[in-house]
Amino acid sequence: MGHNYAKPLTSGQKMDRLLSRIPPSWAVRIERAAGTATWRATIHAPENTEGAWSDAHQDPADALEDAWRRNRTVIV
Repeated sequence: MGHNYAKPLTSGQKMDRLLSRIPPSWAVRIERAAGTATWRATIHAPENTEGAWSDAHQDPADALEDAWRRNRTVIV
């Protein structure tokens, strides 16, 4: 009897999904820390001058998702 398990998203697929959810008018910034393999991200609405930064992550898609979760509450 086979099981139908969903395959986890690749980093690129996760990034595409996240970018499709973030409104086009929002600023997105992703940075890699110099000398490390960690990434962090921030996003913010046009009305705000700055959003909260994500924690450091090994995958840029995880950093973007963290930033989206921290900053999306301003959407009404």
